[in-house]
Amino acid sequence: MLTGARFGTRDIKRAIAFYDAVTAALGATRIIDRHGMAGYRGAEGGIFIVGTPRDGEASFGNGSQLMFDAPSRVAVDAAHAAALEMGGKCEGPPGPRGEPERNMYAAYFRDPDGNKVMVMRVGE
Repeated sequence: MLTGARFGTRDIKRAIAFYDAVTAALGATRIIDRHGMAGYRGAEGGIFIVGTPRDGEASFGNGSQLMFDAPSRVAVDAAHAAALEMGGKCEGPPGPRGEPERNMYAAYFRDPDGNKVMVMRVGE
């Protein structure tokens, strides 16, 4: 159903450095690089874009969250660590989430603009 998502940023250079590190840990690459915007895609799935808004100043959504699928639990750990190294804020360290039979492993963080991100792996 979902083909893409976008976050606004107040500092595109900082956002690109942040998401280059986080998405690299997940096996994604930057496929869009234009003035004021960068886009990322993994092996499967839609595009994630971060950019400066056309109108007004970027702000995060209260209750909004973006979720990235990770290829492994190690990748969840690596993405969370990269986020914190790049100035993100921990919102939940890597670990099991939900019912044991779901076999979900996830971590949560906020980017430097305050946007909330979950990185998850279902299965081993």
